[in-house]
Amino acid sequence: MLMRKRTLISTAIAMIVAAGCGGGHDDNGAPAGTNAHAWMNTALPPDQRTALLLAAMTPAQKVAQLSGSAGVVPEIPSCYGGRHILGIPELQIPTLRVTNGPVGVGQNDCVPPDSVTNPTAALTSTASAKATALPSGMAVAASFDTAVAAQFGDVIGRESRNLALHVLEGPGMNLARNPTLGRNFEYFGEDPVLSGTMGIAEINAIQSHGVIAMAKHLVANEQETNRMTINENIDDKTLHELYLLPFEMAVKDGGVASVMCSYNSVNGFQMCENKHILTDVLRGQWGFTGYVQSDFFANHSTVNSMLAGLDNEMPGIEVGPLVKYWSADRINAALAASQIKQSDVDTALGRRYKQMFKLGIFDRPVAQTAIDQAADGAIARAIGEQSAVLLKNENNVLPLNAKAVHTVALIGQSAYANKAVSGCCGGSSDVIPLYTVTPLQGVQNALKQLGSSATASLTVVADDNSNLQDAVAAAKQADVVILLAGTIAEEGADRPSIELSNNQDAIVTAVAAANPHTVVVMKDNASVLMPWIDQVPAVLETWFPGQEDGNIVANLLFGIANPSGKLPVTFPKSAGDWPANTPAQFPGVNVNGVPTVTYSEGLQIGYRWYDARNVKPLFAFGHGLSYTTFKLSSLQVTPQASDGKKPITVQVDVENTGKVAGAEVPQVYLALPAGLGQPPKRLVGFQKVQLAPGEKKTVQITIDPTSSSHPFGTWDTATQQWTNATGQFQVLVGNGSDSLSLSSTLSVSN
Repeated sequence: MLMRKRTLISTAIAMIVAAGCGGGHDDNGAPAGTNAHAWMNTALPPDQRTALLLAAMTPAQKVAQLSGSAGVVPEIPSCYGGRHILGIPELQIPTLRVTNGPVGVGQNDCVPPDSVTNPTAALTSTASAKATALPSGMAVAASFDTAVAAQFGDVIGRESRNLALHVLEGPGMNLARNPTLGRNFEYFGEDPVLSGTMGIAEINAIQSHGVIAMAKHLVANEQETNRMTINENIDDKTLHELYLLPFEMAVKDGGVASVMCSYNSVNGFQMCENKHILTDVLRGQWGFTGYVQSDFFANHSTVNSMLAGLDNEMPGIEVGPLVKYWSADRINAALAASQIKQSDVDTALGRRYKQMFKLGIFDRPVAQTAIDQAADGAIARAIGEQSAVLLKNENNVLPLNAKAVHTVALIGQSAYANKAVSGCCGGSSDVIPLYTVTPLQGVQNALKQLGSSATASLTVVADDNSNLQDAVAAAKQADVVILLAGTIAEEGADRPSIELSNNQDAIVTAVAAANPHTVVVMKDNASVLMPWIDQVPAVLETWFPGQEDGNIVANLLFGIANPSGKLPVTFPKSAGDWPANTPAQFPGVNVNGVPTVTYSEGLQIGYRWYDARNVKPLFAFGHGLSYTTFKLSSLQVTPQASDGKKPITVQVDVENTGKVAGAEVPQVYLALPAGLGQPPKRLVGFQKVQLAPGEKKTVQITIDPTSSSHPFGTWDTATQQWTNATGQFQVLVGNGSDSLSLSSTLSVSN
């Protein structure tokens, strides 16, 4: 059988060469007088090019291509990195260069060779090549705008090309199950449809630049505590309806080229060895044709991982107890023992090569070009302005009147008030920014733009609040106070709570008492407790704004931009007012010596839990104010009786009833028929609409029962498939999950 297969491949090569080359040929089957191999013929489809390349490779070359390398990048001698797979020049295989990127092009395989002494240092060096530090993934989700997600991906994809990078490890598509989780800022919030929708837009934009996007981390990487050893127990229904759903959408509608398997185990199987998910679900149920890469050092085996569906081990270096399981010795030993076959190696490589051919990676030089930092910086600023959420604005204290204000006091601890919150703050999210704009610089820029003679000052409060009285004194002397606060988070650790760190609550209380015109600007990982909410007239949530921090915040506060973001996570009133609030749910308990978390809340996370438990949050999912006002009216659902197969159109009029231009986001939720064990409602659609003062637009949002988001669907564990519910649905429309002023009914039958 093996000989017959080789004969067929050889015959195919000969036929392709003969058909594509009218004249003499060199020994590689390429046209005479060229240096190209047959697989470098761009007229051939990726599958054929892949087959040709694999047929030409030696077993040793194939094994070397299975895992990462470290050292100087041959094509770019000025770059030392630990995030690449060394190329094979004689086969015209380029060095495949990988970068992190949930919030911009992060650690990216390029530090000065004389700045590091080992591969591990290269993975964390602050000398990594610079890029635009964009607002966080949570901020992008808060825009509730696929155009913003596409802009985000466009900058990332373009700058990856600028820096001669090929694979972007993002978007992050895990869910904000618990507000204390350290990497919530990298993800798209608590709702799977919002996450999947924004992820699709980002993926399409990244891959339009010929860069491989990598949806991560498959799956249930919802915490950092014990992430290398934790076992997540999740029932099959919950797994499919919540945690797998964004990834399914990314595969089916985003065409994502790669997926990353995570550190954790799911239902007893480490994710890079989880054959059910990597093969049965990802490839079997969803039809994924890309490749699976391990998170860095997430692979724990040689044979089991390859047979489960892993295709590429990263980073491919050994650090202490962290072993390279796909080393030449281990792979060859497994082949010799018939534990794996050569065809398994070919399959793993072929999946990756196909995507590399598809996105043109073989067909362009590995060469760097300059980033247009001004243009990309302007996009970063626009994204931040579209993503900020105006949580409270009592008596319309915002926007600030630059002509009426004479003195502005900026107050806060250094992390939030004295620098841009960019490249926050560790691991995947480390972006070395091209430049930064501090809060004070931003306010000064806005005042100048508006022709104001007002002066702005900055008082940095010590982390122990030892000079709090200085801040109080500054507040008393100012016309208005901009108080900057927040929560810093990073990969590798969860937050101890969602309270403001370093007793920032005391700063807000003291400053607000000293000056009633105190506006609080939050820079957050996710949601945060606000025990002082009644003491201040206005709160603006800006997440992690990135390198344009100062300009974003100032433009919003002074009305140069109008906030239009909506909350992608629920803000609780009190500690513990959220799902997954017991030790068994988070951070986990030991079960037979294994740290174990049980997702016993099932389908009730985020707003679904608050609805089901009738717990009133401080600010609901989907909430967000504006400097203008809007009216939603004239809801129409067409048709109102459906066979569950054809799209449903939800139409609503949105009118700007205020005096300034702004944007509103009508949101569509479905309440499924009773008796299905579902939460009270689920988000199924949304659309941001820009409106001039007095303008009215009719917005149409489509609910497609056959779409990858399964708006009518529930997961049937017995049959391992989605089933569309039938019966009476309620269609709920409004501008927040707790502000659904319009409703209609929908009858669905088989």
